[in-house]
Amino acid sequence: AMAAGAPDPQSRFGQSVKGLLTEKVNACGTDVIALTKQVLKGSRSSELLGQAARNMVLQEDAILHSEDSLRKMAIITTHLQYQQEAIQKNVELSSNLQDQLKHLLK
Repeated sequence: AMAAGAPDPQSRFGQSVKGLLTEKVNACGTDVIALTKQVLKGSRSSELLGQAARNMVLQEDAILHSEDSLRKMAIITTHLQYQQEAIQKNVELSSNLQDQLKHLLK
């Protein structure tokens, strides 16, 4: 005869199996959450890598454009120097002419 309060071995075994299953399911759920976080982090980092690559391409374009601009500015500077020299020669010539005119008009 069994005591009414004490569960039989079979139900006790069932309880412990249920307990183990619950633990395993919880652990599995935790692992799935961790894995999901890791996957999201991975996709985020590949997103960041893509963004960094796009930024690099943009910067490369900007650098090439700057180089081109600097080259053009160097050419312009050279032309301006030539013009300045020509103007200077003209000024010297005109002051010489003025001196000559003064002497002639005396």
